[in-house]
Amino acid sequence: MNGKPRFVMCICTGQCPGFTSLNLWELINYVRGELDVEYAIVHPQLCVDDGDRFIKDYVKPDIKYVIGACDPKMQRKMMKDAFAEAGGNFDEQVVSLDLRNMSTEQAMAKVKETIESIK
Repeated sequence: MNGKPRFVMCICTGQCPGFTSLNLWELINYVRGELDVEYAIVHPQLCVDDGDRFIKDYVKPDIKYVIGACDPKMQRKMMKDAFAEAGGNFDEQVVSLDLRNMSTEQAMAKVKETIESIK
């Protein structure tokens, strides 16, 4: 894989009860400011039509993506086709993180551990 990983946070519309303990902006600013990533972005719901369009426009081959969202199996099921249509490979390019039911500090630690393990 080329370059630094990119972090994408899917916040599941902001209405998912699993994210009530997570301060989204504190997390995203920590990731982009403190971790060795190309950048960090937020999408409201990657598993719907506009999420597919975003993935098809956004994904590049040979880039590693760390996606913070819901269950990794669900992420794969809902996003792998859009990755393939963009010329990518979900299984090779994505590290899926389930950040539900975590505090901001727990999510920060999990993302940090993941980003550091990619090197």
